[in-house]
Amino acid sequence: MTRYIDIHAHLNFAAYNPDRKEVIERLAQQNIVCINVGTQKDTSLSAVKLAEEYSHLYATIGLHPVHTTKSHHDLAELGEGGQEFTSRGEVYDATNYVELAQHPKVVAIGECGLDYYRNDPASAELQKKVFKEHIELANSVGKPLMLHIRNAYADAYDMLKQYAKVKGNVHFFAGTWEEAQKFLSLGFTLSFTGVVTFAESYHEVIKNTPLDMIMSETDSPYVTPAPYRGQRNSPEYVPLVVKKIAEIKGLSEEEVATQILKNAERVFSVKI
Repeated sequence: MTRYIDIHAHLNFAAYNPDRKEVIERLAQQNIVCINVGTQKDTSLSAVKLAEEYSHLYATIGLHPVHTTKSHHDLAELGEGGQEFTSRGEVYDATNYVELAQHPKVVAIGECGLDYYRNDPASAELQKKVFKEHIELANSVGKPLMLHIRNAYADAYDMLKQYAKVKGNVHFFAGTWEEAQKFLSLGFTLSFTGVVTFAESYHEVIKNTPLDMIMSETDSPYVTPAPYRGQRNSPEYVPLVVKKIAEIKGLSEEEVATQILKNAERVFSVKI
C-alpha cells in the first residue's frame, strides 16, 4: 500500500472538534502521516498533544505572522474552507516555545514568516522582528523552519539568507519560478496544496522543481482539492495532491509519493 505524508495540516484547529478522533484514525488506516502545524501558543500546544497521542502524527510550533497583531480575517482572505476569525494578537515570547521546540515529536519551527496581504508597514516591521526570532530559535535547537510567506517572497528570502543556519520548507508555495529558484538555492523545499488540482498557475514551478525538493500538503481545513471543493479539507485528500504532482511531472503516483516521504524524512529528521 502506497504511503503518503501531509506535511502541513491543522487538525488541531476547531474545525475538527466534532470528529477529530475519527479523522485521525482514518489517516492511520489509509497509511497517511500528518504534521500538524501550530500558529499560536495554544494551537502549538494542541499540535504537540496530538503528536504525543498518535504515532502517525507530528507537530510544529510557532507564531503565525497574522497572529502577531489584532486583526480580522474574512473569507476573501482565507479562501475556501476558511472560517472568518478575529486574531487577538499574541506577543511573541520565546519562553513559550523554547521547551516545546525540543520535544522529540516537534519536527519544525513555525508556521512563521511574513504575510503582507494587508500591506500594513507597521505590521510588516513587527512580523520581521518576530520572524527573525523564530529563525534564531530554529538555529538554536537545530530544527528546520516551516515557512508561511504571502506577498513577501523577496523580504523573506533576504532574511533567510542573512540569518538562517537551518533549512526548511516553504509552505503553500505560490510564487513564480524565478522566486522558487531563490529558495531552492538556499536548500528549502517547496510544498503544494490541493489548489494544484484546479489551478494551472502552479504547473511551471512543479515541472521545474526537482522531485527531491517537493513536498505534499493539504493546509487543512483550507483549500480543499477537486473534486471535494466546497467541503472542509482533510489530510485524507493528500493523495489527490500527490497524484496531480505526478501527472504534471509525468511520473507515477507511487514514485512521487515515495520520494516525497523520503524528502520529509530528510528535511524533518524523522524516520517514518
